[in-house]
Amino acid sequence: MHLADPSELLCVRVLPALEPLVAEGVQLRVAQGLPEPLLEEMGSGRHDLVIATRRPRGRALPSVPLADEEYVLVAGPEWARHTGDGDVCTALRDVPLVTYAADLPLVRRYWRTVFGKPLTARAAVTVPNLYAVLSAVNAGAGYSVLPRSLCQEYLDSGRLTLLHAPEEPPLNTLFLVQRPGSGTNPDAARVRELLRAAARDW
Repeated sequence: MHLADPSELLCVRVLPALEPLVAEGVQLRVAQGLPEPLLEEMGSGRHDLVIATRRPRGRALPSVPLADEEYVLVAGPEWARHTGDGDVCTALRDVPLVTYAADLPLVRRYWRTVFGKPLTARAAVTVPNLYAVLSAVNAGAGYSVLPRSLCQEYLDSGRLTLLHAPEEPPLNTLFLVQRPGSGTNPDAARVRELLRAAARDW
């Protein structure tokens, strides 16, 4: 059974959820990459299921909503104390920003949707992926916006602090995409149903 997922959700949610099937003998081949190439590879038969960060265009690849990924504004406890209880945007002007891309996609989206204003900060640290962002912020490098699933353990333990709790946090819907014809594979069906059940608690 070939599964692909472009997001960090693969490691923190998907693989742990599938452990019971592996114990029962289901053979998984897992790939990770950018959404567009993964969906193109699915079209050529390489993957049975893809967890996509957007709904595929057209009707060639059937999909269903799987889960909503919430994004949170976080920093280490020291920086959180530095920001105090005042205006978050103003307080963060003096805090280094950590990001995984030069155009700051997650942080810009957070500022636009939550604060209703453009982001004026520049990145102090740019790293290759969200795991590296998490590592840097956890080490005290500054603040960032991360998927809650990736940093929930750090928030629960107090290693990271939530800097802001909006009534409507930014969300991104994840879709479970199935390759046409893969429904005849009983393992693909089992993985699909287990993921849909597990995602109710994500």
